[in-house]
Amino acid sequence: MPLSKNNASTKESNYHDSVLFNESLKGLNIKPDGIYVDATLGRCGHTQGILGHLNDLGRVIGFDQDVDAIKYAKNNFSDSRLGLVHSNFAKLNDELNKINLIGKVNGVLMDLGISSPQIDNADRGFSFNKDGLLDMRMDQSQRITAAEWLKETSEKEIADVLYQYGEEKRSRIIASTIKDYQKSNEIKTTLELANLISTVVKPGKNKHPATRSFQAIRIAINNELIMLSEALNQTIEALDKGGRLAVISFHSIEDRIVKQFIQKNSRPKQIPKGLPIMMNDTQPCLLKDLGKVKPSNEEIKMNRRSRSAILRIAEKC
Repeated sequence: MPLSKNNASTKESNYHDSVLFNESLKGLNIKPDGIYVDATLGRCGHTQGILGHLNDLGRVIGFDQDVDAIKYAKNNFSDSRLGLVHSNFAKLNDELNKINLIGKVNGVLMDLGISSPQIDNADRGFSFNKDGLLDMRMDQSQRITAAEWLKETSEKEIADVLYQYGEEKRSRIIASTIKDYQKSNEIKTTLELANLISTVVKPGKNKHPATRSFQAIRIAINNELIMLSEALNQTIEALDKGGRLAVISFHSIEDRIVKQFIQKNSRPKQIPKGLPIMMNDTQPCLLKDLGKVKPSNEEIKMNRRSRSAILRIAEKC
């Protein structure tokens, strides 16, 4: 169904996958004529919500590195107030500069991690429950797949990635098992890898043995944490004064990066010791920390994916 300013209501069917939907829209403090960036477009759930609060002068720029997400938006929604950018959000300011929007944005929303459509499509290789080629690329144009990464990467580096990005306690035995298996076989599919991990990791409560490993490998091959840090740093320049940043994360590693970024920029800048300080020499904060929000019990019951979500909100000073 085409999306227009007349039918963009919070009852749209795509909204059910948008975690902390109402809370994130409230956090953005949407102005009817404002300019907003949905840095993780996905299936346009949050974007539709933002458009539903805008008048004819408002605008949303939707970013996504996944070409499937851009194609979906083009094929399913028609709204002159929506602009689409096929790019990782680490190129935020490069893209905004092209359309003269640096310093004019009223809000940036990031919904981190993997989307439900990506998990549900076995061909994308993200799911340990569905068999498909071991791909895991967010941007299908990048060279290296998860299968190729496992083949080319040393046992030590694999173990380090599983531990650092997946917080997997059995990272060393998993990495060793993978490399032993590769002496006589190539790991080509998701179930092949998931079953291999299952031989050395016991299932947790409501958690598949391969959950942490798949998360870590996905983060590594997509450089997700580096890209996140780069994107966050760019939001300060992109936002207008009073503009809001709203970031939804789903695991502690991402949330820690967002939390530290906001804290760092919410404190007065330290003047190096020994330098003379004039009364008017102030180093103001760049952001105001507006706190965090977690999903309600009702949302968790309706959408289990939301149970680990944290929304952090900040405002440009």
